Amino acid sequence: MAKIDFGGTVEDVIMSDEFPLDKAREILKKETIAVLGYGVQGPAQALNLRDNGIDVIVGQLEGDEYWEKAIKDGFVPGESLFPLEEAAKKGTIIMELLSDAGQVATWPKIKDCLNEGDALFFSHGFSIVYKDQTGVIPPENVDVILVAPKGSGRSVRQNFLAGSGINSSFAVFQDYTGRARERTLALGIAIGSGYLFPTTFEKEVFSDLTGERGVLMGCLAGVMEAQYNVLRQHGHSPSEAFNETVEELTQSLIRLVDENGMDWMFSNCSATAQRGALDWAPKFRDAVKPLFDELYESVASGKETERVLTVNSAPDYKVKLDKELEAIRNSEMWSAGAAVRALRPDRRKK
Repeated sequence: MAKIDFGGTVEDVIMSDEFPLDKAREILKKETIAVLGYGVQGPAQALNLRDNGIDVIVGQLEGDEYWEKAIKDGFVPGESLFPLEEAAKKGTIIMELLSDAGQVATWPKIKDCLNEGDALFFSHGFSIVYKDQTGVIPPENVDVILVAPKGSGRSVRQNFLAGSGINSSFAVFQDYTGRARERTLALGIAIGSGYLFPTTFEKEVFSDLTGERGVLMGCLAGVMEAQYNVLRQHGHSPSEAFNETVEELTQSLIRLVDENGMDWMFSNCSATAQRGALDWAPKFRDAVKPLFDELYESVASGKETERVLTVNSAPDYKVKLDKELEAIRNSEMWSAGAAVRALRPDRRKK
């Protein structure tokens, strides 16, 4: 375990080079990993495990689109692809990678499939932390563990294939076997983590829900839309408004932040841009801080999870979701974005 200074706070992290894949394989060699759910995180984690030589099977609703996707990815019905309950019964480590609402809906049946000494694995603290809403209360005779990749399933897979790995947090909620921690770390490495940092189930879900609704997705989308609309109101063309709002961020500036930090990005921009950014950043920070306080309280109180479970378990959820996403896709801003992306040199060559 390496001690790393994160801005004055020293934290213990597990690096992939100090917990090599061979060690993970040794720990998991007698395990059968059952990945339940082949939607978002399921494919990436299952494929990475398989590519790393781990015994992995997939559980999915038989015959649906995700079942067919698993078949296309090389999982074989009756051999490495099974209905949910059958996969859960075969697994010694059951990876709950269904949607949060899906975990709630299937939990009574999955719980009955668990054997003494099994490990129940999550990539999100949702079901365990909000047990009063979800009803997911594991039996006392299993390990309950977590590895949460800090990225979408697509990123988990792409980073793995690129050889870079993705950052993940890890936690142990219940250690029945005395091997929960080593199982957790082995799985973290085997699914493609570049390094692992410790957390708790509660801290993981609080930070994750805040981040998704905040800077990572909700805030980002809202702020982009606000700036785009202001530029359009003042007579700027759709292409100019989109380029100055999204394209320059994603194709240039955010890459500099990724490379060496925010100060590095600032230092590689014009003096005029630097001055403006330094002057206005505190104003944006102070303006949105109350909104983030409200958001965190909504997460911690369970209001956000209550809404997720109510909306996402409705029978017409997928239809309504598709309409919401279609409205974004067909908006002027993102229609302009599609046109701008099509003009990138790398895309014109295809």
